[in-house]
Amino acid sequence: MIPKVDHQTSGEYHCIFNTVPISKATVYVKVEPYVVAYKKIEHGNEGDAIMLSCKCNSYPPVTQWTWYKMADEVPQEIVNGTEDRFYIISNGSRTDLRILSLNLEKDPGNYKCNGTNYLGEGNAVVNLRVRSRLAALWPFLGIVAEVLVLVTIIFIYEKRRKPNEVPDDDDGGSAPLKGNTTNNKDKNVRQRNAN
Repeated sequence: MIPKVDHQTSGEYHCIFNTVPISKATVYVKVEPYVVAYKKIEHGNEGDAIMLSCKCNSYPPVTQWTWYKMADEVPQEIVNGTEDRFYIISNGSRTDLRILSLNLEKDPGNYKCNGTNYLGEGNAVVNLRVRSRLAALWPFLGIVAEVLVLVTIIFIYEKRRKPNEVPDDDDGGSAPLKGNTTNNKDKNVRQRNAN
């Protein structure tokens, strides 16, 4: 049974025959590139840099990598150094697209990496999502606003409460002394000194 030839079985196979003299042979199993994105979805923050990566482990290696930005399903090629923000670094098995200073309006979308060898081509798509730099701040601001509203409501309620709504302290708190005479004060002072 002949195994299926695909990117996993492609490569160089060496046969060595233990004869006198030793005989050798090399078999090349070749396929068109099988390109895979390291991450299908990448998240970045506005103003930050990000790296989009694709790899190809099939044989023969990729001889040319090309990156595209998809605009309404139409690929627009990205040239290395475009706008001084897009940089491409590639070798036979990997390509990286580095985007500097992400732009919230222009950069989100699908990016296609395309690998080519003399047998054909393969590609993969990476979806880039860019968040506003203030995105992490919105939940915090919401909590601060809620706290301010609650404090304001409590403050207004306390200011408008009528004096007769103040609860009486009948639970054995400090009670005024009865018979506030000078003799009682001296007596209290003497008792304190005695202790």
